[in-house]
Amino acid sequence: MTDSRRSEFQLPAGLVYLNCAYMSPLPRRTEEAGISGMRRKRNPSTLFATDFFEDADSVRQAFGSLVTADPSRVAIIPSASYGISAAARNCPARAGQNIVLTGEQFPSHVYPWKRLADANGLDVRTIGPPVEPVERGKRWNELLWEAIDTATAVVAVPCFHWTDGTRFDLARLGARAREVGAALVVDGTQSVGAVPFSVEEIRPDALIAASYKWLLGPYSLGAAYYGALFDDGEPLEETWLSRPRSDDFRRVGELEEGYRPGAVRYDMGEVANFTLLPMFLTSLQLLLEWSVSAVQQHCATLARDFLLAASDLGLEPESDEWRGDHLFGVRLPRGVLTEEFQAQLARRRIHVSLRGNAVRISPHVYNDAADMGALLEALKDFLSAGR
Repeated sequence: MTDSRRSEFQLPAGLVYLNCAYMSPLPRRTEEAGISGMRRKRNPSTLFATDFFEDADSVRQAFGSLVTADPSRVAIIPSASYGISAAARNCPARAGQNIVLTGEQFPSHVYPWKRLADANGLDVRTIGPPVEPVERGKRWNELLWEAIDTATAVVAVPCFHWTDGTRFDLARLGARAREVGAALVVDGTQSVGAVPFSVEEIRPDALIAASYKWLLGPYSLGAAYYGALFDDGEPLEETWLSRPRSDDFRRVGELEEGYRPGAVRYDMGEVANFTLLPMFLTSLQLLLEWSVSAVQQHCATLARDFLLAASDLGLEPESDEWRGDHLFGVRLPRGVLTEEFQAQLARRRIHVSLRGNAVRISPHVYNDAADMGALLEALKDFLSAGR
């Protein structure tokens, strides 16, 4: 993928949107799928028992293909916090053990572990980045690895840090977790869909991803992979659709023991959302059509020249090995008024995020070199003005 796919989205002309890590725009086809879904609800007589299962199973299949996972191990969730909370509820843990987290991890991937720790007398080890900027990402990964020991119950980490795109070596951290008998729970919200991820290679016990960022889907939906550790777990909800023979509506009133095979037990209630589910499915199919590798390569092409120029401006980007191409930060000089810089960007219709003193940049297939150039010019102008 070398050319921008902006025509497949409905972004306004002149808008430089480099903020997919905040929220993706909807592809045109995804929007159309949502509208078609709403229209189906106009006449419920056209909705049959199979409609409560077919799109959900198609989403499992598509997400499984995206991350090389068995689709029967995919649950459909309303949010990352929901999927992580289900994992935390079912991770074996006992007093005296510890949970390893990254510093400034997104709150949805902290609160469930804090609750587990508080309820069971566990220690939470929050491993922040080193102060020195030299080899920051490499050293941060080393500190995480060193924090995992024989008393570790859970290693709960993202693929890329949400504030600045620092990459975490999940293969190495996962191997260390397995060595000591700890669970590996990965928040893939800021990467799955933009960076190739293989469940077969990484072997997480759980992988959670919200839909509305790099999966290009609607808000209030997502997907989660749950490995064998969770086969007999307790879901957050006791939804009737997760029970055996729930597809036979004549027998819905007959209570069933157990759950349908796989991760279906962890599905959200009312999973058969006739508007959001077709939207999510359409976006997943688009990503499979484009290929995640091509998405990442497009982002890498955009990032390369921009980051070289940013380095010349003294903006301290992370080394290539330890950052994303779809999500990365450049750090403004200390004391710079980032609010003023954001106001200047708004006047130029450039959208990025500011996290601390880092400008978080997150391009996608709808961006091109001109977008990156516009942001670079804004940075040059702001810094040359002595602010």
